[in-house]
Amino acid sequence: MPRPPRLFLSQSYYHIITRGNNRHRVFEVDEDYKYYLELIKKYKAEFSFGLFHYCLMSNHVHLLIKTDKASDFSAFMKKLNLAYFHHYNKSYGWVGHFWQNRFKSQPVGKDEYFIQCGKYIELNPVRANMVAKPEDYPYSSYSYYAKGDSNELITKDLFYDYLGNNESTRQQNYQDMVILDLVGENYSKQVWGSNQQRYQEDRKIKHYEKTAN
Repeated sequence: MPRPPRLFLSQSYYHIITRGNNRHRVFEVDEDYKYYLELIKKYKAEFSFGLFHYCLMSNHVHLLIKTDKASDFSAFMKKLNLAYFHHYNKSYGWVGHFWQNRFKSQPVGKDEYFIQCGKYIELNPVRANMVAKPEDYPYSSYSYYAKGDSNELITKDLFYDYLGNNESTRQQNYQDMVILDLVGENYSKQVWGSNQQRYQEDRKIKHYEKTAN
């Protein structure tokens, strides 16, 4: 059965997930994580988009992004994952499918839950018992927001400046931010965000599906 067409729009916000085939590891050593981030930097300069939060896990990757042109971001992901596959194949002699199908794109509401979704992504290594504290994990955007570490990949979260009147206050409030249950509940659903934002996104999806048929 052919795959249904992807709903992926320009000027929209998405939680992107790309996984290793059969949940196989895609990063073996520190140099692999660093190489993937360098590839993001390289191709992000070619294909414009906003990257607000990210986390590289051992067998999958999370990105919270805003598309400029949807087709450009799809081209970015294709180049990124192909280039990284060549690196992995050269390093480890992989045979067969490397990535699990096409990347998953989950719409995210542009509302007060946006920044919590970003932090939820960054807490993946803690939930997986890989580290005790999120700042101990080097392959996420957490330290950019919580510690003020420089990170040229990041477009500052839309709601970060509302966390305080100065940088140190914002950093502390980001560290102290409690993730609401709604964010965790939405993690596996079609749209992240408040009920109102979900309603608006659902209307957008239904309109797209109607005009596409």
